[in-house]
Amino acid sequence: MAAEDLALKELALVYLDRTGGLHIFISDCIRYNDSKQCLAVYRFVIRVNPSDLTELDARLGNCVLHQPIKAAYLFQSVCFTSINTLSLIQQLETENQVNVVLKLTHLPPLPNYSLNLCQFPRGYQLLRYYMIEGVVIAMTTVTKYTQGARFLCSESSCPFSTDKQLVEMIDAAALSIIKGNQVNRSYTRYQSFTVFLRDELPGSMKMGDRYYVIGIPAHIYSGSQLQLCMEANSLRPWFPNDPPFISENFKYLLSITASSPWRFTAILADVFAAQIVPPGTYNMLKLSILLSLVQTCNKEEQTMESLDVLVLTSDPVTVDRLLTYSLSLVPCGVRHLPSYEIFATVSKDEHGTGTAKVQAGSALLAKGGICYIGELYSHKRDKLKLLQTVLETRSTTVFISGKKFGEDVDQQMSFPIQCNFWALADADTHLKKAIQREDAVIGSVDISSVPANLIDAFGLLIYCNESSNYYSPVQLIQHVLSEAMNPGEPLYPALQKFTTQDYEKLLAFVRSQQAELTSEAERLIQGYYTASRRVRTDPVHGSKISPTALKTLMSLSETHAKLSLRNKVLEQDAVIAILLYEISITARHGTSVLCVAPNAAFPFDLCDEHSLNQRDAYLVQFHQQLLQFCSTYAPGMSVHFPEE
Repeated sequence: MAAEDLALKELALVYLDRTGGLHIFISDCIRYNDSKQCLAVYRFVIRVNPSDLTELDARLGNCVLHQPIKAAYLFQSVCFTSINTLSLIQQLETENQVNVVLKLTHLPPLPNYSLNLCQFPRGYQLLRYYMIEGVVIAMTTVTKYTQGARFLCSESSCPFSTDKQLVEMIDAAALSIIKGNQVNRSYTRYQSFTVFLRDELPGSMKMGDRYYVIGIPAHIYSGSQLQLCMEANSLRPWFPNDPPFISENFKYLLSITASSPWRFTAILADVFAAQIVPPGTYNMLKLSILLSLVQTCNKEEQTMESLDVLVLTSDPVTVDRLLTYSLSLVPCGVRHLPSYEIFATVSKDEHGTGTAKVQAGSALLAKGGICYIGELYSHKRDKLKLLQTVLETRSTTVFISGKKFGEDVDQQMSFPIQCNFWALADADTHLKKAIQREDAVIGSVDISSVPANLIDAFGLLIYCNESSNYYSPVQLIQHVLSEAMNPGEPLYPALQKFTTQDYEKLLAFVRSQQAELTSEAERLIQGYYTASRRVRTDPVHGSKISPTALKTLMSLSETHAKLSLRNKVLEQDAVIAILLYEISITARHGTSVLCVAPNAAFPFDLCDEHSLNQRDAYLVQFHQQLLQFCSTYAPGMSVHFPEE
């Protein structure tokens, strides 16, 4: 064994020399030596690429992957010998003072190196490296601990202490559960696990983000409970492996609708979610859902503008199914349950550290996606008030009592909220009131059960009006009966080519694209915004148009352009955005001189080429009406009529 270990040490030195690790090690030694400070432990971080190491020598690669303690000892011995031979650190006396940390760049892409918590611990050996993929759902504050012995250090100025943080994660497979999807619970079990971050790793993970973590799993006792944990070796953010693409069916649809800037998205909305509602029903809601889904982000570096949707309906069951179905089309979709918290909360860490643990609520878990909070009446008034504040500020703050958690001072932690919110309001109890109210403004809808400021905080208010000329409840009844009598069979064979996966890939593609705002679209939006603030002004309460309306209009225009697979936001995209917003504000405050109908976004049943031509002609007419509105009430905004 001694001869074998000697051979492995020689190979370790060769690896360090070939990869440049030896040069970095010598630089670290010089830094320690120049400090003239006698330390108890000298820590060296060595990055190891298992593929390169195995290619050099399979035995050494196998040792690092499967016997990490022995591998650390081999590299420790090599480093100590190098220090003595080259006289790199004068203060060093014993080999035990050398603390070598091997940081793995990755693990082999083989099943045995991936830890599946649904099957753990069957078939797994402990004390070797595994990779876990998960989402951060809670984290403690950063605390100090003694570096060598790894116990808590109460003296923050101690030179031998360093940082530690505990992070709680949930297996990525559990994301399908928080979306509201049904699973076979008798065969599946999801549990959270704790990851220990030490030294340079604390603070490197963010709430709600998804990571790959390489580390060594272990069991720890917390009281009488046995818990799974992992000592993190290295981590990296999760990114989707497959590049998004557009299906051939959608490419063909785009080619045959190229003559109109509005047809492609109209058909997308018309046939969307045919598994839930019949084609042609709830079209304005479905278009708004698609636009909100587009306004989410794939990557950490992408900035996300909000596009929140509040739906008023007398059919909450069907609309709830539609919204829940739509959550599955983005990676981060969370269906909030009233028994849980929407925003972050603070509790005491159960591992005996006495530190504060911040638990992510539904909104933080939906980072980069959608948080569907369900019917508003199920939430208490104080929760709704907090929701309004978050919608306005896009952040949430938790208070950590120093007295309660053993700290000298109180702390506050703020978390940005990077998701869109969807919510429902039941219209059944208010439709009769709206009819009986003598002071009701024409076109407005009574939503007295929802606080007015909360309604204004949502970007869009969508009233699902079942009394549309082109909608009959019989269609929905037939749809539900057919679905119940023929489960699993396609209800609309002609629409089979537009699958859920096609929509999912399309949305993934457009979410990653950029659309540049043209000057024509910007002038139209600015003109409409200025004119609307002037015509919708109350001498007592001021303008009914919120300052955030401009951001909502820009967001709607951009997402419509991206959903239309354009890289420029055209004036026609602004027309759809303004139309949706005007319908929304009309339901809230009544009609204005612009006077749009509740079904103006889809005034005709889109059943053939003729109806699509009719809709195009209607939107062109509305565009002219909108230009006239802007030139009359915002003459200084330089909005011009296009040439005939």
